[in-house]
Amino acid sequence: MNLIDAVSSLQLFKRKETPKQLTTVWGEQLDPEHVLEEYPRPQLKRNAWINLNGYWNYRITKDRKYPGNIKQRILVPFSPEASLSQVNHTLMPDEYLWYEKSFYLEDFPIPSPGKRLILHFGAVDQICSVWCNKKFVCSHQGGYLPFSADITSRLRSGENVITVRVQDETDTSCQSRGKQTLQPGGMFYTPQSGIWQTVWMEWVPENYISSIRITPQLDEAAAILEVTMQGDPACEKNITVYADGREIFSVQTQKESQTIPIRDLRPWSPESPFLYDITITAGNDRVSSYFAMRKFSSCTDSRGIPRLCLNNQPYFQNGVLDQGYWPDGLYTPPSDDAMIFDIQAMKDLGFNMIRKHIKIEPLRWYYHCDRLGMIVWQDIVNGGGRSYLTFLCYLPTLLPFVTAHFKDSHYKLFSRCDSQGKRLWLRECKATIEHLYNCPSIGLWSAFNEGWGQFDAVKVTNLIHSLDSTRPVDHASGWYDQHCGDVKSVHNYFRPIKAELDSRPFVLSEYGGYICHIPEHSYSQQVFGYLKCKDTNEFTHKFQDVMEEIRNASKEGLCAAVYTQVSDVEEEANGLYSYDRKVCKVNRPGKG
Repeated sequence: MNLIDAVSSLQLFKRKETPKQLTTVWGEQLDPEHVLEEYPRPQLKRNAWINLNGYWNYRITKDRKYPGNIKQRILVPFSPEASLSQVNHTLMPDEYLWYEKSFYLEDFPIPSPGKRLILHFGAVDQICSVWCNKKFVCSHQGGYLPFSADITSRLRSGENVITVRVQDETDTSCQSRGKQTLQPGGMFYTPQSGIWQTVWMEWVPENYISSIRITPQLDEAAAILEVTMQGDPACEKNITVYADGREIFSVQTQKESQTIPIRDLRPWSPESPFLYDITITAGNDRVSSYFAMRKFSSCTDSRGIPRLCLNNQPYFQNGVLDQGYWPDGLYTPPSDDAMIFDIQAMKDLGFNMIRKHIKIEPLRWYYHCDRLGMIVWQDIVNGGGRSYLTFLCYLPTLLPFVTAHFKDSHYKLFSRCDSQGKRLWLRECKATIEHLYNCPSIGLWSAFNEGWGQFDAVKVTNLIHSLDSTRPVDHASGWYDQHCGDVKSVHNYFRPIKAELDSRPFVLSEYGGYICHIPEHSYSQQVFGYLKCKDTNEFTHKFQDVMEEIRNASKEGLCAAVYTQVSDVEEEANGLYSYDRKVCKVNRPGKG
């Protein structure tokens, strides 16, 4: 496929056929009575918790008033659009999705007197309200971030009922939505709605640890621990740090911030992903967590070329784009092993970085990147109005040099005229960084992608730096560079690959996208991507050729590169793996 053909194919977004239903091996093996049972928050873990995944009752209505008679079954945390939910319904903007789940306190006895019961939602897309025993608990807006509520005052003996009402505007509003659309096709995918991450409860004391923040300081051989309490901030805290199970530091303190010296320091890297364990006891509360000693920065090499660094040394980040979609779970990985598979498969192919593309994963995904050794570039989820494809797609693809002259204060061109949508995005940007701050693997924040919903990127970059001074920022991945941020970031699918020298480290934040269509493992006969290969042998040769181009460009100043992509996604047949993860398209020795 040449440049003109590829740009023309961008107009084929609307799906024109009934797609094939694919399944992963993890979806095929799924036990509905045991769904994603691992503790969902490894960075702040307690022992007394209750997993609410599994069958819930549901009903879809046109009325926002409580309907009663909620009797149909849905498998949580899979969205109704996902086949694993057993519903197969696309929630429309004028519909309401109701959930109900009963539980008995007698089945989850209070571990000790004076405890509070906190209800947690990993993520619910997009606008929801929650009741316990018909009494209002909380509401939440935004489909990608966790929220929780204390339901203790709503509890009663015997049966208790949690009710959730969800509405999803998808791409009919300016809210953040990633690549979801009600008219899927091409590079935009099936929408998903409702609960899509683990729902769980935990018992906590009256005075409990609500959050922690750990900042590694590699140069000082120390880490800064900040503990935020719900209750008395000055209560005594016992902090213990372990390396390989051996205690290396312990202190009792009433301070909210504690410096932890690290002797015999072991830096984290993809080649040696060493993690330190930590336990914190505050009053009657006890949590466990982990951290790593590492530093992401930049420097100038001996030839005066700006380079990205890991632990104060130039380090080439060889990355791959990851949309985080599954054919049977959509946004929801079908199991913990499924998450591990994708990360390890990319390591086995030689990658040391994943760009998480316009999606936020469950915290366990980041935990596996932390422990397996995979750097993560985290996109902030995009929003905005309907995009002008001429401005955001065709023009920069055909004439990329033109985009450097557009300011993102032209809100109409960037589909960002809605003030409320901008405020919501800024709030979610801040919440994303706070939510994922403790993940050692995250090495860069990517604010905007290809101009979609981009606005005021200079101010946004300053905001992100104020929230997190330890990681670089890619303010505009692809094009519409506002000449700020910590990297010069370009997407290149059609031109020869070469380094472009700049005062900032130069990164190729998307390239590749080669098509290898495997019909029996494909979602659609209508395919999208760039440079079509007839079979896996040709695909392997093309992939190896472009990786050699990347190696050569790295010698001349390229600092990182992101190949598109981990797997096929719906009509996109440009993955290194098929959409069902059953075929690796890169033939390795002894594998054809």
